[in-house]
Amino acid sequence: MNTTTYFQAINPTTNESLEKQFKNTSIEELNDAVAKATLAFASYRKKDKETIANFLEQIAEEIINLGDELITVCNQETGLPVGRLQGERGRTVNQLKLFASVVREGSWVDARIDTAISDRVPLPKSDIRHILIPLGPVAVFGASNFPLAFSTAGGDTASALASGCPVIVKGHEAHPHTSALIADAILKAVATCNMPDGVFTLLQGNTRSLGEALVKHKDIKAVGFTGSFNGGKALFDYANQRLEPIPVFAEMGSTNPVFILPGALKEKAVIIAEGLVASIAMGVGQFCTSPGISFIENGSGIEQFYQTLKQKVTNTDSGTMLTPSIKIAYERGLKKLQEVQEVEEIAAGLEEVAVNNSTVRLFKTTVENYQREAFLAEENFGPSSIIIESNSKEQILESARNLQGHLTATIFGTDEDFENYSELFDILELKVGRVLVNGYPTGVEVCHSMVHGGPFPATTASNSTSVGTGAIKRFVRPVCFQDFPHNKLPKALQNDNPLSLFRIVNGTITNDKIE
Repeated sequence: MNTTTYFQAINPTTNESLEKQFKNTSIEELNDAVAKATLAFASYRKKDKETIANFLEQIAEEIINLGDELITVCNQETGLPVGRLQGERGRTVNQLKLFASVVREGSWVDARIDTAISDRVPLPKSDIRHILIPLGPVAVFGASNFPLAFSTAGGDTASALASGCPVIVKGHEAHPHTSALIADAILKAVATCNMPDGVFTLLQGNTRSLGEALVKHKDIKAVGFTGSFNGGKALFDYANQRLEPIPVFAEMGSTNPVFILPGALKEKAVIIAEGLVASIAMGVGQFCTSPGISFIENGSGIEQFYQTLKQKVTNTDSGTMLTPSIKIAYERGLKKLQEVQEVEEIAAGLEEVAVNNSTVRLFKTTVENYQREAFLAEENFGPSSIIIESNSKEQILESARNLQGHLTATIFGTDEDFENYSELFDILELKVGRVLVNGYPTGVEVCHSMVHGGPFPATTASNSTSVGTGAIKRFVRPVCFQDFPHNKLPKALQNDNPLSLFRIVNGTITNDKIE
């Protein structure tokens, strides 16, 4: 009996199913993909750094070669503006190239060498050498809100391939054609660079069972995920119920608290309010770094702040949300918020009669009510935000102390504010992965020093980042070699340093040879 099933993407601007159909991956096909990835790992992990760097750069080149078709298809499947998608394609390509540069330089492997001291007393000291090695096949789950930069060839895939791990992507069901185009580009790079069969595979499907089976497969060694808390936590639980638990690097969003201190409110109420509305509305609020709550103290500048907020919000256009289900969830969250006592809706954006369109909505409440109603601290994925009014410095600090884990926290202040609220900085660095001063959290720079992560429930692994070159460290583990035959050591650990790496040799960072 034929049990093959198919699914189609939906154009969110019309709610109509797109013509192209995609087959749900069967369990047999999943098992075959993991088996090939496992075989590929044996040879791929031994590839030299130049070969892997060239492979990543070739993937970037093949994505560029897709041309306008990629942008057209992605626009149809997501409703995201063409300009936004062109920028995201650039980010996707550039982060592949960035990881290629990291691999080519090579010092990320964290080579450490402590040479032997045979005449040490009372006991001789062994020769011990440390390096990071790849874990094995990695499962990556595509994100809905970044169909290029956080999906098939996104940061998780780029960093895992850079580390020496094969990748199996579970494509997001909202943009299967986009995923398929990117997968074809990667497979062209696989062929061009003579990479092993199975080093990359795309699995398509619109069922939760496919993702569950992938995470539970005994030969998958790590998971990368960007999405909702419920989705990420489910994968985390699956991974920890296995006979061999594996790490899950799930980025699950947050409300990204903003603290507007008295001096800044007095001096820059208009500027801060204008920027805050733009940040809330960016991408129809469908960024994991959107500012969902802001804390202010009643005082000078607050009336001007609210006046500007209302003016900017009421003149902000609505926008198309990524999927009908995201729109439904956002509206459900709004309804629940509107039912909470002592929460006042202070402004709403321009309405447009269009399917899956949503408007910016801004609310306010007291800090006392915020502390009573736990729901107010939860993310509502979309263009809404809550202003929390307090009456004292201590209420601001207490609110910060009571925060759960978030991706970001922002402080707006003057030099005098920073002196008066110095404790706030110490509190927030324990609560988030990125602390910003006098800026807005939307927009994540892809660079060496970026941290896109944070304590639970923002992520399931607070010691990691999913953006920036530090992301490569998620898919490796340390191993050391003691009193090893020199010709059996990895090149990174050999005395003559054939890769010219910076290494820690007897406690000193150097790229010198060991004589």
